[in-house]
Amino acid sequence: MEANEGILKRGGTMDAEPLGANNYAFLAKYVQEATGIALGQDKLYLLESRLNPLLRDERLRSLGELCGRLRKGVPEAMRRRIAECMTTHETLFFRDPAVFEGFKTEILPRMARQQESTRTLRVWCAACSSGQEPYSLAMLLLEAGYGNWKIDILGTDLSSRILDRAKAGRFLQIEINRGLPAPLLVKYFERAGLDWQIKDEVRRLVRFAPLDLRQNLRAMGPFDIVFCRNVLIYFDLPTRQTILTGIRETLTAEGYLLLGASETTFNMEAGLSRVAIRNSIAYQKNPIGART
Repeated sequence: MEANEGILKRGGTMDAEPLGANNYAFLAKYVQEATGIALGQDKLYLLESRLNPLLRDERLRSLGELCGRLRKGVPEAMRRRIAECMTTHETLFFRDPAVFEGFKTEILPRMARQQESTRTLRVWCAACSSGQEPYSLAMLLLEAGYGNWKIDILGTDLSSRILDRAKAGRFLQIEINRGLPAPLLVKYFERAGLDWQIKDEVRRLVRFAPLDLRQNLRAMGPFDIVFCRNVLIYFDLPTRQTILTGIRETLTAEGYLLLGASETTFNMEAGLSRVAIRNSIAYQKNPIGART
């Protein structure tokens, strides 16, 4: 028995059928090719929890049966569904307040001085999920007095389903309770039954589009600021480096990249340098080949 066989035989997804090491390796590779997410040898629980809804919809009894279906070839729609099931959509309004404080007090004033003649600002929120991050930025810009600027905030995600929710701008009470200050709720939202609908003055600053971060990103820019937070941790090292290099190509000469608190460009020749921003870290372009 292989070393990891015992881990994989702790139970099936919808019955007691074990997945088996070969099927696990096949499914992990399939997920990585579809999404870029690198699964280790002990992530069976993640496959089970994320793919259970798909199994129910397709009337499959186990992950092993899913593997059999995938080996025979499946429509692109199912491949997309697997990718969407495996993608993390954890988000909240003003997540990591120190990042937003640094953006407001240091990055934004610098950008305002640089862009004073054009009064334009382009921001990209990568892996934006259901939209809380780009909408948070839009509200912050309105509160800071940039409502008369030409603001373009782009939110992208691999999942078209979650982007549909983001575009709708409608949030559950539990989502509103996670990070949104009460004054901003009163000012920028209105009741929609049991939910909350964000107002058009915020929505007009934000647009959404599907995007796989592994594709060529060069044509997307230029952006003054890129938020790519809590995303890179799910990829292997070569994929992280490819994504960071691609993001660098989208930044303006003085642009900023903000990563998650546990993410870094360390040991990656991505052409980016660390910059201290209040109690957080940002990154800016430096000549390709220079150490990060």
